[in-house]
Amino acid sequence: MSDAALTALSPLDGRYAARLGPLRELFSEYGLIRQRLEVELAWLEALADEPAFTPLPPLDESARAALAALRAGFDVEQAARVKAIEAVTNHDVKAVEYYIKEKLAEVPALSDALEFVHFACTSEDINNLAYARMLAIARETVLEPLGRTLVEAFRERAHRWAKQPMLARTHGQSASPTTVGKELANFAHRLAQRLEDVRQVPIRGKMNGAVGNYNAHRVACPEVDWPALARRFVEQLGLGWQPYTTQIEPHDDMAALFDALRRFNTVLLDACRDLWGYISLGYFRQKTVAGEVGSSTMPHKVNPIDFENAEGNLGVANALLDHLANKLPVSRFQRDLSDSTVLRNLGVAFGHSVLAHQAALKGLDKLELDEARLAADLDAAWEVLAEAVQTVLRCHGVEQPYEKLKTLTRGRRIDRAALHAFIDTLPLPDARKTALKALTPADYIGYAAELAAAV
Repeated sequence: MSDAALTALSPLDGRYAARLGPLRELFSEYGLIRQRLEVELAWLEALADEPAFTPLPPLDESARAALAALRAGFDVEQAARVKAIEAVTNHDVKAVEYYIKEKLAEVPALSDALEFVHFACTSEDINNLAYARMLAIARETVLEPLGRTLVEAFRERAHRWAKQPMLARTHGQSASPTTVGKELANFAHRLAQRLEDVRQVPIRGKMNGAVGNYNAHRVACPEVDWPALARRFVEQLGLGWQPYTTQIEPHDDMAALFDALRRFNTVLLDACRDLWGYISLGYFRQKTVAGEVGSSTMPHKVNPIDFENAEGNLGVANALLDHLANKLPVSRFQRDLSDSTVLRNLGVAFGHSVLAHQAALKGLDKLELDEARLAADLDAAWEVLAEAVQTVLRCHGVEQPYEKLKTLTRGRRIDRAALHAFIDTLPLPDARKTALKALTPADYIGYAAELAAAV
C-alpha cells in the first residue's frame, strides 16, 4: 500500500483503492475534469457543424484532428494544469475553458475559434452533461455488469440447491419447510427486478443557458433554432433531452437512479442478513482460505465477514444515496450552489455499493451446504406438519381442525410417533391417514423445488 493510500481520509482511496479502479477513473476530480473537457469540445464541434451558426465556419480536417488529439492526450498531468488555472480563477469550469483555449491557441487552424469555446454556456450546461455522462458510463460499465453477476450467482445456487429441503423460520421459529434453492431464488428474482429498475432510469441533460431560456443564444444568433440544436447535441452525447429547466438540470433522473440503486442494495442487504443467519444456524459452512485468520484469539472461527462487510457498506451507500436523492432535486429559485459539493460524492455512494456487491459475491463463493445439519433440523420439527394435517381436515369437513392441531402442537416440539398417534385418532379415511403418515418434514416442500428451478 502506498503512502498516499495509508494516509487517505476515505477508505475508498485507502484500504479499498485497488478494488475501485474503474470508478476512480470516472468519479475522481480527474474524471470530472475530463468529462467537462469532452463536453466543451463537443459543443464547439456542434456549433461549427450548425449551418445557421455563421460566426464559426466548419472545422477542417486539421482542426478536427487537433481536437481529437487534445481529447486523447488528456491525462492526469493535463488535469493538474487545469487545477493550476483554477487556483487563479477560483472557478473550476472556467479553468477548463481557459485550458482549452490555451491548447487551441497553439493550433493555427483553431486560432479563430477560441471565443466559441463555452459559447453561451453557463457552468451548469457543462456540469450537468459531465455528471450525466459519468453516471451513464458507470451504470453501463460497472453497476449493471456487477449486478448481473450477482443475480446469476443467486440463480445458479438456486438451481444447484433447488431440491435441498430446509426448515423455514418465520419470526425466527420453525415453520413450513422450503428448499435452500427456493430461498435463494427469491433473492435472484428480486435482484433481477430491481436491477431492471436501475437500467431503465433515463439520464437526461440540458444545454440552454443561464436560466434555461436560451437568452444569450437568441440575441447573439437568432437564425439558429437553438432548442433543436441543443437537443441534437445532448442526444449525440448519448443522453436523454431535458427541455424545461432553470439554470440547473433538475436532477430528478439522478434521484430516480439513486432510489433504484438503493432498492437493489436493500434487497441485497436482506439476502446478506439471511445468509449470515443460515451460517449461524449451521446450514452453510464456509470454505477456508489458507493463511486467513477468523479471530485474533479463537483459532477455530471462520466468520461470515464478507456478508458483514457487504452489510456495512450497503448501509453507508444507502445513506448517501438517500441524501443524494432527497437533496439534488431541490434548489432555491433558479439556482443555488448547494448541489455542487454534494454532486462530488456520487463516486462515494457508488464506491460503497460496489464494495458491497463484491463482498456479497465473495461470500456466496465460500458457501458449502451442511446437508446433515439441514436434515437434523427438519427431523426434529415434526410439528411443522400440523399445517398439512389441519388443512386436510378442512377438506374433509372436520370441525375446528386448526384448534385440534393447536392443542397438540402450539409451543411444543413433537416427534414422528406423537404425530402419527394423533393422526390415528382423526375421523379420516384410512387412505388419507396413510398418506399423512407417509409425509415427512423433508417432503413437505410444496412447489419449492420447481419454483427454484424456474427462476
